Amino acid sequence: MQTRQSIDLVQRILAGENPGAEAYQALADLPDENVMNVLPGADMLRERHSGRSVHLCTILNAKSGKCSEDCAFCAQSAFARTEAPVYPFVGKERIQSSVRQVSQTPVHRFSLVTSGKRLSKAELISLCEALSELGENRLLFCASLGTLDREDCSRLKQAGVSRYHHNLESSESFYDHICTTHSFRERFATIQAAKDAGLSVCAGGLFGIGETDQQVLELALTLKALDVDAVPLNFLTPIPGTRLQDARNLTPLRCLKIIAIFRYVLPDKEIMICGGREANLRELHPLIFHAGASGIMTGNYLTTKGRTLDQDLRLLEQLEFSIRT
Repeated sequence: MQTRQSIDLVQRILAGENPGAEAYQALADLPDENVMNVLPGADMLRERHSGRSVHLCTILNAKSGKCSEDCAFCAQSAFARTEAPVYPFVGKERIQSSVRQVSQTPVHRFSLVTSGKRLSKAELISLCEALSELGENRLLFCASLGTLDREDCSRLKQAGVSRYHHNLESSESFYDHICTTHSFRERFATIQAAKDAGLSVCAGGLFGIGETDQQVLELALTLKALDVDAVPLNFLTPIPGTRLQDARNLTPLRCLKIIAIFRYVLPDKEIMICGGREANLRELHPLIFHAGASGIMTGNYLTTKGRTLDQDLRLLEQLEFSIRT
């Protein structure tokens, strides 16, 4: 695909046309070294969606380690042998103090994330009470608490959570290679339960785990069909002690290509670049926005360090982007 072809594709998308899987296939087939050909189009789509503003979110790892699931990439899995921190659900006081701290920054979405297949009912009630007691807050709240049902999601909404995060992780055709203790369909059902409860949904995946470019496109098309609101893209940081500790499947150019594929397929959705962006994109990291990203997760991730908020604010200032409010 040449630059002119990519711009033609963008014009069709902006005109309201759904180009279909065949048109998107040309993006998946693009050699990584030619990715710069499609960045101008991805940048146009991003700017139509969000202008020159960038969405900022951050997380609190509210329960860490001893997860019963066998996800091949995860340092918190009980099947891995890592040095990831292990601690129980942090409780109301820690949640509320973290919210107050983040409220003093330009970040506008705060997510609570817990390890395990799902948060227990008692822990869920405690989390909801913590948020409810805060009263009005300028932050938007997100939660990532595992495979909850519609009743659980409704409780979260009543407590002030506006968005539920639950990654599909990979395409359905590749999923069994990375997890066997729960199914792709279970993850799909959780997303549907959150939508049924009236929550916005944040769902994306992890790349560099052995998937093909065709499977990257497959995941993007699945999320398009699900009509999720935000799509977090994570890039594997191999962690010693996990099954994927020796995986080395990413280059900076492939990362940019993955971002661009998602922007073309999901032109009006929030595309968030999260874990592994610094380690995998390296010197090309600032190009994530020109590849189509409209948001970033700032601060540390679950078990790995990220960029500081000050570093990200300086980057956005130098690129002349504003912070979404």
